[in-house]
Amino acid sequence: MSDGPAARRDQGEPWGGVRPFSIKTKLGALVVISVLITTGLLMIAVRTATELRFITVFSMIATLLITQFVAHSLTAPLDEMNTVARSISHGDYTRRVRENRRDELGDLAQTINRMADELAAQDRQRKELVANVSHELRTPIAGLRAVLENIVDGVTEADPETMRTALKQTERLGRLVETLLDLSRLDNGVVPLKLRRFEVWPYLSGVLKEANMVASARAGIASDSGSHSRTDVHLHLDVFPPDLTAHADPERIHQVVANLIDNAVKHSPPHGRVTVKARRGPQAQSLELEVLDEGPGIPRSEWHRVFERFNRGSVNRPHGPGSDGGTGLGLAIARWAVDLHGGRIGVAESERGCRILVTLPGLPSLPS
Repeated sequence: MSDGPAARRDQGEPWGGVRPFSIKTKLGALVVISVLITTGLLMIAVRTATELRFITVFSMIATLLITQFVAHSLTAPLDEMNTVARSISHGDYTRRVRENRRDELGDLAQTINRMADELAAQDRQRKELVANVSHELRTPIAGLRAVLENIVDGVTEADPETMRTALKQTERLGRLVETLLDLSRLDNGVVPLKLRRFEVWPYLSGVLKEANMVASARAGIASDSGSHSRTDVHLHLDVFPPDLTAHADPERIHQVVANLIDNAVKHSPPHGRVTVKARRGPQAQSLELEVLDEGPGIPRSEWHRVFERFNRGSVNRPHGPGSDGGTGLGLAIARWAVDLHGGRIGVAESERGCRILVTLPGLPSLPS
């Protein structure tokens, strides 16, 4: 972010662009020094009866040497800036200009470096957006493919309930595409929340049912899609009180729960159990969610890195049978969705396995 006038003044930079070592000051000093040298040599010539032509030659040589020195001090940083700017134009945002000057060129160097930082951040956000979108789009596609293949293979009947599940996946796919369009139109990656009040038990029950539907797909269908392909892990839902309600964006919470379940199942032992708990929070319409598995757990030293993008952990053989480990984006997406609500997500203490705790405020606010 660029520094404003107040910030520059705090750093000791005078108002109006006047600097003690500005280019204007250097050029003015060059003229004054040249005049002084010429005048001094003329005075010497008058007192010593030296020929004027020798004084003229000496004056020109001294002036040229000083001018060459000043010119080199001005053109050298320009050459460096040109090299850095050319690298930036080719997509290399790692090069920086040295900021060791206190003149207009020093300001230009700072501006170029800030531009490189912002371009690098935008390029990183673009890559993360593509990865997130790919990760999220594969989930409903894998679920829809699983349903349709089961129908084609005769595993399940094309009854209204099965078709409703396929319809939900199709609708979710459409909503994700709408979200992508919203992201392209909004500044700073801020996504509007569609908050509403909903009943927690039927909502989470539907999320778990979709997870089981995707897990029943053939091997490889859900690979690396944000949806697990293991059918040996039992998903258990625990909501209290049964009529618990919450005020949040259901689509974003779906992302949170689905990715937490996916992560828990991948780390579960054979025939393990993943429990999803929901309790009333301390505020009105607030919600506390827990996802608990029976896996090896996460070392405390790794707790602060769990929700980093592309982090897949350092535990030896952390994944259960049939799991490929995923991309390391699921928990990062979950944190992103929770942050949009102004909530908190983190690893909590647990006697066994890994326990992820999510707290959603009753009246969430968008981060500034």
